[in-house]
Formats: sequence, C-alpha cells, structure tokens
Amino acid sequence: MSQLNYKHLHYFWAVAKAGSIARASEQLHLTPQTISGQLSLFEEVQGEKLFKKSGRNLELTEAGRLVLSYAEEIFSLGQELEQVLHHRPTERTVQLRVGVSDAVAKAVAYRLLEPALALPQTLRINCREGKLDYLLAELAMHKLDIVITDTPMPPTAKVRAYTHQLGECGVSFFATKALVQQYPADFPACLDAAPLLLPGEDSALRSKLMHWLSTQQLHPRIAGEFDDSALMSAFGQAGAGFFAAPSSIADMVTRQYDVALVGYTEQIREQFYAISVQRKLSHPAVLAISRAAQKSLFGAEGDHRQNAQK
Repeated sequence: MSQLNYKHLHYFWAVAKAGSIARASEQLHLTPQTISGQLSLFEEVQGEKLFKKSGRNLELTEAGRLVLSYAEEIFSLGQELEQVLHHRPTERTVQLRVGVSDAVAKAVAYRLLEPALALPQTLRINCREGKLDYLLAELAMHKLDIVITDTPMPPTAKVRAYTHQLGECGVSFFATKALVQQYPADFPACLDAAPLLLPGEDSALRSKLMHWLSTQQLHPRIAGEFDDSALMSAFGQAGAGFFAAPSSIADMVTRQYDVALVGYTEQIREQFYAISVQRKLSHPAVLAISRAAQKSLFGAEGDHRQNAQK
C-alpha cells in the first residue's frame, strides 16, 4: 500500500474548497499546471477520480467527498496542533460536529446542545442546519458526529446509523395578549376560527397538530406555514396568529417573543432524537447532551402548566 502524500492531499483540499484549479493556484501561489499535475498524480495513486467537470468549475465525485471529509479533519487537527505548540493549553479541544434538522425549533436545539458547553474540556461546536436527508448524507461521510431531529431515521435511508431518543414532551400554544383578548374562549376552544401558524410539511409536529385539531373539532384559519420555527415564532410575536411549540421550552418562548401561554396539551407529543453512526454513544459532548435531555429538559416540562388555561 502506498503511503499517503500529504502535499498532494493539501492540493486536493485547496481545489475542493476553491471550486477550481485556477482559484486554488492563486491561493497557493503555484501555477495551475503544477496543481493539475499533482492532482492527477494523487488520483492515479489513489485509484479514484476525485473531481468531475461542471462548466468551468469542478465538482467532487462520491470518492472525492469522502476524501474531503477526512482532509477537513486532518487539516483542522493540523491547525489545532499549531495552536497547541504556540499557546500550550493544558487539554486538547473537543470538537462537536452536529447537524440540526430544520424542523427542530431553534430554542430546542440550543437547550439540547447547552449541556455540552459545561464540559470541563474546551469545546468547539460546528453546527449545521438543513434537511434531514442532506444531514444524514453528511453523517455517512463522517462530516458530522450526530444529527438532531424530530423523527427517527427513515427506514428508506441508505445510511448505516442508529437512532437514540433524547426525550419527548407535550405541546403548548402561544399568542400575543391582543390576540388572546380577540379570541377570549377557554383553551382549546379559543383556537376555533382563529388564525393559526403551522410548521412546514417536513415537521413531524404538523401532522400531529392537524390530527389533534380534527379530534377536538376545531377549525382554525391557517394564516401561515413555515419551515423555519424561529420565523414562525416571529410572525406569532407580530400577532399574525396562534402558534405551537414544545412545552419543554414554553418559558423561553414567552420571554423571548413576549407572548402569552394560552394552553397546553399532552395529547400531542413531540419527540427528539440524536442519530449517530455509533450504536452506543461515546463522544463526551454527545453523552452530556443525552444525559441532560433525559434528566432535565424532558424529565419535567416545567412549572408553566400552572399558569396555563386547561
């Protein structure tokens, strides 16, 4: 087996980041011919095509994406080593690469990740947001340590990974005080004919909300649909409609958006999961997240209930 040439790997990494040999040559202060020749040699030694042409730019092949995921980690460690040699910290930085499904409320994502910040080791969080399919692909290429989502891993996903349930909670409803006065009936009757903001179709909460409204014989007016939960809450803050969020963050929602807690239900349950390529969680930050979620965030849904209309 040939030994990996790290200079060639660095040229590959530079081209992958720049998107073209020309731009990489400017950054590296080398001629395009030099980089092109070294890149061809690297591909020949590895026995894989790492790039394919896309107009004037280069796109990574599947093998190229795999190599890039390792190159990112290798050169990140190299930068960390330089910092260690210059500053001599007592402990190595723990890196957590986490993907957050865009269906998960931002406040929930923060509350889930917050316990990792209390680790005694220095922590560096790299957080990405996107559709679950994209994040699972990143996980499969080892670009992420975990993916946080509101659904288990789809059975059709072509990724060898494992689902770990972090916890579950009920759902609370919120609105501005002016909107509450406009629809003064007790909860949940106040939702009937009232404007309601819904999460997007990718959210597991949406179908649960629609089913619950049907069983309660409530017919609100759908005033908006949002893939981004933070944007939905902002519209709710502006008085565009009632909106729902996990009960575990009810206090945070009322404070952050200056809205009233209208009521809550246990008949709708929101679940949250961590998906990893490991059957048993071992990353220290991920373990801290999992333990804290089960003990505190979802262990009790807070004292907000006593102030809610039942």
